[in-house]
Amino acid sequence: MTDATDPADPAADPSVGPRRRHAFRDDALGYDDATALAERVRRREVSPTELLEAAIDRCATVDPALGALVHTDFDRARARAARHDSSELSAPLAGVPSAFKDAVRVAGSPMRMGSLAVPATPALRDGPYAPLFRATGLNPVGTTAMPPFGWTAATERQGGLVTRNPWNTGRTSGGSSGGSSALVAAGALPIAHANDGGGSIRIPAAVTGLVGFKPSRGRHPDESFSASMPIKLISQSVVTRSVRDTVAFLTAFESAYRTVGVPPIGHVRRAPRRRLRIGMVETSPAGGPTDAAGLAVLRQTAERLSALGHEIIPAAAPVAASFRDDFIAYWGLLALSTAAGGKRLFDPLFAHDRLDPFTLGLAAMARRNLPTLPLRLARLARVRRRFDASFGDLDLYLSPVVAHETPEVGYLDADQPFETHLERVSDWVTFTPLQNVAGSPAVSLPTGRAPDGMPIGVHLSARRGHDRVLLELASEYEAAHPFARIWD
Repeated sequence: MTDATDPADPAADPSVGPRRRHAFRDDALGYDDATALAERVRRREVSPTELLEAAIDRCATVDPALGALVHTDFDRARARAARHDSSELSAPLAGVPSAFKDAVRVAGSPMRMGSLAVPATPALRDGPYAPLFRATGLNPVGTTAMPPFGWTAATERQGGLVTRNPWNTGRTSGGSSGGSSALVAAGALPIAHANDGGGSIRIPAAVTGLVGFKPSRGRHPDESFSASMPIKLISQSVVTRSVRDTVAFLTAFESAYRTVGVPPIGHVRRAPRRRLRIGMVETSPAGGPTDAAGLAVLRQTAERLSALGHEIIPAAAPVAASFRDDFIAYWGLLALSTAAGGKRLFDPLFAHDRLDPFTLGLAAMARRNLPTLPLRLARLARVRRRFDASFGDLDLYLSPVVAHETPEVGYLDADQPFETHLERVSDWVTFTPLQNVAGSPAVSLPTGRAPDGMPIGVHLSARRGHDRVLLELASEYEAAHPFARIWD
């Protein structure tokens, strides 16, 4: 595979300059979303093998410029496709090509968590999530890029390895699920796995023009390395080009996994049963400004929701002033646990001396602040109850996804000094971590564009367990205002 920073890559060549890259064309995949492809497979209009080969060809077309695939598993994907070709197709998304993020244990594939510290040792067996993902019928072609351990919001790895945004290869594809978002936005895959511990589904979706839904806590099993978190942050899901694809995946997954502590999502209608009261939050929970382009898209989206009959009410950020610093402190504790326990959590050959500066900086920060951590963790533990109570008679919150425009490649470089990286990422990622701590559902929808043509997303969130109403509102909005496509 060609790396995204290979000198032969036009996207990495300053003389060529950044440009839009996609792989949409009239092949077996065409311009269809995953739902349409699954229906075509069921009708025997196209075979899973034909879809897979088209996806492999498309990855070969765009990945040298994007740097989104870190491991390919084409042989086993071909074997699965062949089995689908010759069998009755009962799984809802049978034969649709996809990929795992580099944060899931998959038998026979390495899971490196985006870090050079984790050796490229193939896993001996699946973790708890991989077989459930495949049970939906999706056919993973490999593993997508992420930054080291998913701490940050751009998919840039040690040694200058970057994943680029297909809308503009000079910009980041977001993080930490930036490899998945780049491939889906570019049309190489119709749907791909993503997970989210502070915005890692929603931010990449927002900056690449995709739908990024973070489900409520309890809708999936934990991977072993995240099960011991004192406050569970991580949600597993997908990035997609349509709301109905997200719904199709969640419905299929729910048929294979019994949720814990939350009601099933169940049947998702094309619109909510009643008109909703939506609190619009313009000011960052961290207190910083939101840029003009983001506010313009937020207000336009609010006007469109109002035109659909929903009531928009100005609201303040539903979080205490201490939340940002408390979350950063917890972030540091997780990095400290990773650095100290990598051999147990990931691999006996975990190499502490190959950790990136940001992980080391977070861990050092946690060591310095250990005396304050009990108080900070206690405050974070109360967030879910306080967040749910903050709704009052509101149904949802509407806000920006991030505080400012999509950064250029290098803005959140994995090798830059820790203090610079922390300041930059914590100023950009201000709206999304709250829902991870609260365990509540949230979705990023690509409702607008910046003056330079880059996608801008808005963020909708609900109480824990109220996933369905978010999906129904998202479906209603998309039907009224279809999302922009990269080929437009």
